[in-house]
Amino acid sequence: MSEELKQYQAPVWNEPVIMEMGYPGRRGVLFPLAEPEIRERVGDVSNLIPSGMRRQDKPALPEMSEPEVLYHYLRLSQQTLGMMGISLFGTCTMKYNPQINEQMAWRPEITELHPLQHEDTMQGALEIVYNMDLMLRELSGMDQFVFQAGGGSEAAYLNCAVTRAYHASKGELDQRDEVIVTIQTHPCNPATAAAAGFKVITLMLDENGYPSLDALKAVVSNRTAAIMVNNPDDMGVYNPDMKEWVRIVHEAGGLAFYDAANFNGTMSKLRARELGFDACMFMLHKTFGAPKTGVGGPATGAYGCSAELAPFLPSPLVVRDGDRYRLDADRPQSVGKIREFLGNVQVVLKAYAWTRSMGAAGISQASDISVMSNNYMEKGLLAIRGVTRSHPEQTTPRMEMTRYSFQTMKEETGVDIHDVQNRMSDFGIDPLWASHEPWLLPEPFTPEAGEMYGKEALDQWIAVLSRISDEAYSNPELVKTSPHNQAVHRLKPGMIDDPSTRAMTWRAFLKKRAQRA
Repeated sequence: MSEELKQYQAPVWNEPVIMEMGYPGRRGVLFPLAEPEIRERVGDVSNLIPSGMRRQDKPALPEMSEPEVLYHYLRLSQQTLGMMGISLFGTCTMKYNPQINEQMAWRPEITELHPLQHEDTMQGALEIVYNMDLMLRELSGMDQFVFQAGGGSEAAYLNCAVTRAYHASKGELDQRDEVIVTIQTHPCNPATAAAAGFKVITLMLDENGYPSLDALKAVVSNRTAAIMVNNPDDMGVYNPDMKEWVRIVHEAGGLAFYDAANFNGTMSKLRARELGFDACMFMLHKTFGAPKTGVGGPATGAYGCSAELAPFLPSPLVVRDGDRYRLDADRPQSVGKIREFLGNVQVVLKAYAWTRSMGAAGISQASDISVMSNNYMEKGLLAIRGVTRSHPEQTTPRMEMTRYSFQTMKEETGVDIHDVQNRMSDFGIDPLWASHEPWLLPEPFTPEAGEMYGKEALDQWIAVLSRISDEAYSNPELVKTSPHNQAVHRLKPGMIDDPSTRAMTWRAFLKKRAQRA
């Protein structure tokens, strides 16, 4: 298959960082001076700024014209985004984001909304939020959704806050101080539980790929506040005993939270409430066709819960009165805000448009394609020398993704997963994603095709890994010293994490550079 690979060579520009560019006095925009009568009436505008907040020095900004700025970032995009191709980023469901949805989200009716304007002037936006709530109720069986959370971690933390409020309302918060997770639960769940003050109990995996019922029973007690799990988990393994898990936790008085980060392969096939869960979250920026986040946003973690937990949701909630929509802020048991106002309404709009355009039949078909693509990929990947699969004894088909390993190849050639990632970029496609920490499988990678990639793209992706495997066994140094076709070659290890080189501002960088000199 190697002869089918596309040739790729990144453009290379001798481009400094923008702080090292520009010329004194050059500007992109020149603002006119205020009219004399305005200056006379307003006076010295610097007096409007409290003395403690005034700058002592001018901001360190590059002085450039608008075309120079445009060309600079265009060249950077050619060196980076120019390689964007197949991105099978496991657990993140990298989907195509329809341009029409982007255009709608940038319309002034959305972008120019003021969060404190009167409800009567934003009925359209409130209707979209309300209807997205209704559609997610259909997909989950929950009774209420809220969209304040700015991502999955915030939604997980919201669940911990709701859990605290629920047990406090029953007078049991002091007693119920433990949250149960599994080692393959998404890391944001144990992290947010710990941040919320709970003790985290982590269950290890059994031979079948998920913890046993006996392991769960051994840790459930009258101290259990909740269980937080993915299903399927981050290895793509589905736990068929999940209903029994929820029953055991409920019998002990705890709550059950379903992290639907890996929902793409099961959407329309199962509903969290029907499995017994009290709450769940969806990633609108993944599963529902809005762009995947990059370093913190924009994103939306849609959090839904049962009617019993709804009183504790953050306010305001969008409710419908007849043919009018309003914001309900009269919620005395609310846990309070976890984000400002309604959250990222633009993301909700994109997810709403995607869901409406897909419809129930389209969502079901997308789920089927995701699972089919994953199992098609598996046959090609396991034919590659040096590749193995987690839990090989488990013969049932995986869901939308599977955890594989290059451990055998590393032992036989010395080429590790990071070398593979670097070499993949030489073929103009996104490096594969390894795994959340901790690595339960050495040298892991976790591809997720989803529904958007056709057979040809999957064959191309597999062919790239097959070529890299051949290179690792025939010429390992070629892989170890990659990338070779990129604008920037291999970075020095440790630079990003070295406090002596890391700087958050340009002035701090200059200071550290001077110290090193």
